[in-house]
Amino acid sequence: MNIAALISGGVDSSVVAYRLKEAGYDPTIFYIRIGMEDEQGYIDCPSEEDIEITSFIAKKYGCKFEIVSLHEEYWENVVSYTIEAVKRGLTPNPDMMCNKLIKFGSFEQKWGKDFDKIATGHYANTTEINDKIYLSTAKDQVKDQTYFLGQINYMQVSKLIFPIGDLLKSEVREIAAREKLPSAHRKDSQGICFLGKINYNDFIRRYLGEKEGDIVEFETGKKVGKHRGYWFHTIGQRKGLGLSGGPWFVIKKDIEQNLIYVSNGYDPETQYGKTINLGAFNFISEDPWGNFEGEKEITFKVRHTPEFTKGKLSRIGDLYTIRSEEKIQGIAAGQFGVIYDKESRLCLGSGVII
Repeated sequence: MNIAALISGGVDSSVVAYRLKEAGYDPTIFYIRIGMEDEQGYIDCPSEEDIEITSFIAKKYGCKFEIVSLHEEYWENVVSYTIEAVKRGLTPNPDMMCNKLIKFGSFEQKWGKDFDKIATGHYANTTEINDKIYLSTAKDQVKDQTYFLGQINYMQVSKLIFPIGDLLKSEVREIAAREKLPSAHRKDSQGICFLGKINYNDFIRRYLGEKEGDIVEFETGKKVGKHRGYWFHTIGQRKGLGLSGGPWFVIKKDIEQNLIYVSNGYDPETQYGKTINLGAFNFISEDPWGNFEGEKEITFKVRHTPEFTKGKLSRIGDLYTIRSEEKIQGIAAGQFGVIYDKESRLCLGSGVII
């Protein structure tokens, strides 16, 4: 089997190369550069050390190694999506778009098409049921990354393999240390890759500027402060508001009036909800229910967390609605609701929270 392995230089993807070789495969290793260059200046991931480590991995295991650039595609598909979503007052998820459109989209179309499978260091698995491949959760539920894969399609999932999906993070670290991999003790990457070392708010300010507006207490309508643009804030946010007498939580935004509504207290009721409406719903492998009536038992996530929440799914036309058994904090429009079967084993698909 001809396998393309996407290696980033981190400990997880480094162990992917080891496990593929141990299984008898001879993968071709690819490092994807996804920083960007635009008219306002050059932004890039801190990739030199990553490339050096990935090159070391390729040499250690005798694998072909290729660096590919998807700068332009990343700007056109992921960065522009992020800016546009923020401008509309939504909370985007660039990581989900990167997986769908870049790693398993543009890469597949240009390089991956020549391979039988694409291997990545995601904590996820695939499960075959009745000759159909499903995305399924990882052994390590704390590290499980199926949420970030909730927008991929069947053609993509059927070509993916996840060599570390059956391992705990601690086991991955142990393998890396035993194999003397340079990434063995590297910290896990955080944040959005294309920003590199640039602060998120600085990045947003570069493209959307500032627009002063009022911060209003939701319950009373009283002005309690000022903000520099609704696009710097997201539902559920607690830090960075500059308000005294807190904690304060962002619970609503008025885009037309450029207002941020907040609630005060450690656990204000207004930051919770039990109903999540999903538009543009995408099933990964298949729609298991069709045009059903009533409700289906599911589990779900509205952000990347270790916990699954139980709920019931209903639909009217193309609109899917989750009714949660528990109160959910910070339901943010533009984020994705990802649904799983009631056993939290199969990742079925996702929709945009509206």
